[in-house]
Amino acid sequence: MVRTKRRKPALARKLRQIRMAMGLSQNEMIRTMSMEGSLLREEVSDFERNKRIPSLEVVLAYARAAGVSVEVLIDDDLKLSVKVPVRTKETTGSKSRRA
Repeated sequence: MVRTKRRKPALARKLRQIRMAMGLSQNEMIRTMSMEGSLLREEVSDFERNKRIPSLEVVLAYARAAGVSVEVLIDDDLKLSVKVPVRTKETTGSKSRRA
């Protein structure tokens, strides 16, 4: 039987760094990733505290929300930029109309 070592907290730190850089609560992060109903706030907390390992679907959702590659999140040797390119309603939504 092959045993896997518990993952270093690098992924946990990166996930929290993304959420904090985007200025979102854990519930807001879930909404931003369009994972309401399939992801609980408690799970996000566990991911960020390295208590649970997120699924690939969750890692992909974080990467897409932050505009970074999945590789940056999962490779401990790659650093996540301090300034995550933030995608909010203001930057991705439709442009406001001027009268």
